[in-house]
Amino acid sequence: MAKILALHGPNLNLLGQREPHIYGSDSLSDIDRRCSELCAAAGHEFDSLQSNAESELIERLHQARVDDTAFILVNFGGFTHTSIALRDAILAVEIPFIEVHLSNLHAREDYRHHSYFADIAIGSIVGLGAQGYELALQAAFKRLG
Repeated sequence: MAKILALHGPNLNLLGQREPHIYGSDSLSDIDRRCSELCAAAGHEFDSLQSNAESELIERLHQARVDDTAFILVNFGGFTHTSIALRDAILAVEIPFIEVHLSNLHAREDYRHHSYFADIAIGSIVGLGAQGYELALQAAFKRLG
């Protein structure tokens, strides 16, 4: 059994209410519930954290380094395009991760085209809505064996 962590950044607590034409109608609790069910069915443990505070996400990454977390799914929201501190933290913990974004960042505003994480991630899944998390988990399961 491996421990898989999902980290959700700012404003993702508003999923299902905020701009559903962009982000879909699933709430974050819907996404986390499905991820938890998929992990349990595959014999893995799932944990998640959503925070609007960069420091809380960094602290959870540091905790993952010592709590046997084997794989991480990240959707850092707006921090994707701004946070060198989160990049440094995820590099420091040395845990493989997949970047997930509900919307297609490349079809949106120019500033959203750059990710501080894409080049260090195992892979990135963008634009497939909530299904992106499920696909990321499938890839994580395969990597974990």
